[in-house]
Amino acid sequence: MTTIALFGAGGKIGFRCVENLKDAPYKMLYVEVSSAGIERLAREGLSVTPQDRALRDAEVVILAVPDNLIGSLAREIAPGLRPSTMIIVLDAAVAYAGGLPARSDISCFVAHPCHPAFPIAENDPEARKDFFGGNKARQNIVCSLMRGPESHYATGEAICRRVFAPVAVAHRLEVEQIAMLEPALAETVSATCIVAIHEAMNEVIRRGVPAQVARDFILGHINVSVATVFGMVDAEFSDGCKLTIRRAQRRIFRPDWKEVFEKENIRTECMAIAENA
Repeated sequence: MTTIALFGAGGKIGFRCVENLKDAPYKMLYVEVSSAGIERLAREGLSVTPQDRALRDAEVVILAVPDNLIGSLAREIAPGLRPSTMIIVLDAAVAYAGGLPARSDISCFVAHPCHPAFPIAENDPEARKDFFGGNKARQNIVCSLMRGPESHYATGEAICRRVFAPVAVAHRLEVEQIAMLEPALAETVSATCIVAIHEAMNEVIRRGVPAQVARDFILGHINVSVATVFGMVDAEFSDGCKLTIRRAQRRIFRPDWKEVFEKENIRTECMAIAENA
């Protein structure tokens, strides 16, 4: 039975992992230093393991802590890791920024959820509310064996399938490709555009449109736009809409905006995330 040390087990990220791993076929060691986190685990009948003992016994270490803490924690625990131990991180930023231990005798595995696709195609009403996944709604994940023997990929994928369960498909990528997806695609572009849409909604409300009307209108049009652009329906935008899009792109976007996907720009963003800059 594989022994897993889950660092940050009582935190926001870690406790989601706890809920999916506590009944899995692994020996779990929960590492937590905050009193609130320890108390949260205790309410579930779970006790914490001292860090030195966890490092001595663990075959896999999951760093379920905020991005800006992963690098320092990884450096702190690196000397205590046994050879052939696998470190799993749940985001590519720190890994791509070079923040994981450089030891050649340990494996590094990176995984991240795709989250349930919009609109969530689930029959269960509760699953349709599981926007993040890892609870009731099925989702896909992306995985990368950054370093280590090929046999460790299957181990890492199996663990991450439990961490983010229920999982439909685990896509295998390179770490650089995962970083291209997040932060570049999902955050630099997509989340930023969504924030801009929300700000635009608030602007029309400020200019006199009733708030509920503006919300109903934009959420409905987002739904139609996503279905149209991503080919979910046999439809296309009207000629007037296409004209407006072409004219608006010149006003809203810089001509060189796709440079956010250049390697040096992605690495800069990952380093900023790792350092909380």
